[in-house]
Amino acid sequence: MPPTAKTSAPARPAAAPESAPVLEAAISDLKAGATTWSHVTLGQRARLLERVRATVVAVAEEWAETAVASKGLTPDHPLRGEEWLGGPYAMLTALDAYRRALLKLEKGGSPLDGVKTDAAPGGRVRVHAFPLDAMDGLLLSGHTGEVWLEPGVTEAEATRAAGLAQLSPGASGGVGLVLGAGNVTSIPVLDVLYELIAHNRVSILKVNPTQDPLVPVFERALAPLLELGFVRIVTGGGDVGAYLTEHPGIDNVHITGAAATFDTIVWGPSRGAGAAQTERRRREDRPRLKKPITAELGGVSPIIVVPGRWTDADIAYHAEHIATMRLQNSGSNCIAGQVVVLSSDWPQREQFTAALEAAYSAAPARPVWYPRSDEKLAAAASDYPSALWFADGTRALVELGADADATALERTEYFSPVLGVVEVPGLGQEFLDGAVAHANDRLTGTLGANVLIDPVTQEALGDGFERAIADLRYGAVAINTWTAFVYMQPTLTWGGFPGATLAEVGSGLGVVHNALLLDRVERSVARGPFRPFPRSASAIGRPGIFSVLPKPPWFVGARTGAAVCEGFTRFQMHHDYAGLGKTLLQALRA
Repeated sequence: MPPTAKTSAPARPAAAPESAPVLEAAISDLKAGATTWSHVTLGQRARLLERVRATVVAVAEEWAETAVASKGLTPDHPLRGEEWLGGPYAMLTALDAYRRALLKLEKGGSPLDGVKTDAAPGGRVRVHAFPLDAMDGLLLSGHTGEVWLEPGVTEAEATRAAGLAQLSPGASGGVGLVLGAGNVTSIPVLDVLYELIAHNRVSILKVNPTQDPLVPVFERALAPLLELGFVRIVTGGGDVGAYLTEHPGIDNVHITGAAATFDTIVWGPSRGAGAAQTERRRREDRPRLKKPITAELGGVSPIIVVPGRWTDADIAYHAEHIATMRLQNSGSNCIAGQVVVLSSDWPQREQFTAALEAAYSAAPARPVWYPRSDEKLAAAASDYPSALWFADGTRALVELGADADATALERTEYFSPVLGVVEVPGLGQEFLDGAVAHANDRLTGTLGANVLIDPVTQEALGDGFERAIADLRYGAVAINTWTAFVYMQPTLTWGGFPGATLAEVGSGLGVVHNALLLDRVERSVARGPFRPFPRSASAIGRPGIFSVLPKPPWFVGARTGAAVCEGFTRFQMHHDYAGLGKTLLQALRA
């Protein structure tokens, strides 16, 4: 259960915004909708998601095009494919996955029926949650995903609990408030969907102002849910969010955003009038918020590069891989890689940093679009005057030696194109253990960590490698891929590492996505091929993962990335195999 605030003296309610009558009507509609939802059978819910799928397909192209324009990209920009994957693609795959879970439950089964489970280090059950069909295995060849449950959970317990609120479909979760993210267009609608399926909770979605242009698209995409009173969508600024958060008709709050916003909601303002009261509430552990809250809040994500003997092609490929982790969506991702952890003893360290500078500079230019990004870039320039700047001063690369002060880099989520490099001594297991401890102890947040390691070195480390992965205290871990892959796969889970509290929220409370509807989740782990096709053929008969996927289409330097991202989405829309064949040929030219 999410944390609930302790009883305290009533705080002054937020002033009613001009839109209060609209908000009141929306909450009233949702109360009726909550009752309706409790009478909808599992089969009817599955059919309802099929209707939502159709409306998402109908608006998918407009969705992507509107998102492209809202971020200042031209219709022919080489990175426009990001908005296909991060919008309609993510929504369509989630709808399909939730529908499959509902149909299994309707038949008296479990969402885990037919899903492989085995043991992970530390007495954990591991659910092999991706791929679950041959087509996923082809489209994302060489990539796999696992959900690790909390230590002590047995396979039998996991199977019995899988289904969450859908095990008791008649029990209402009430009316929730979803404070939508402003950076990725699928986040708000996926959060609404998870509230409905995982918690039997209807929602009022308060859209971030950056996504106001998408509201007409969202309304048509979610039309079947709006018609039945299961969702309402509203706009406005902080006054609307404050009014809804404190409204007695709201039973639960979910936010995707910044930790500072979370703290304001839970404890009160940290500056100006009321700051003293906020500090007192914190000391006395008397939160202002008096209802449960869940959250996804980002953090500073590490990219641990394990030293080994890499070819020139390996170095160039993973330099671009890291540039992608930072520059995708102009760096405005909660899961953007921010701190590269290198070995100071790696003989190829200088070659790798030179390749990283080249890849970071060569990525296509794009607007730094997210509000206040200019302030974040200015802060980085102030923190690190020796930083290297590229793309007309719109992206920074901060390279720090072992004795340099990395505090700002490791404690500030810049949420803009700022990438840092720090050093940890050692080789092999010594380096990996030191890098894991560095990430756990020095970097803010627990949302996601990335590890890049060549197959020969990974095999040499043996069980020590898996133990190090288990030691990483992150809700998503990606090995030779990016943690955004975890976000994109609905059968994996998304959220901070367990253990956060209202007082020390870190990267948040609870998880989302989780289309297998698993309980007591600890983390998701994604694995990808160290080398793309055709170089991945080196794994045949030797260590490594074979893949028929060339450079992934989400790489910032993928020449055909935009067309392939759109093509993958259109396949999810229509299941047109002829069209998919053309898309796969385009992928080979990436």
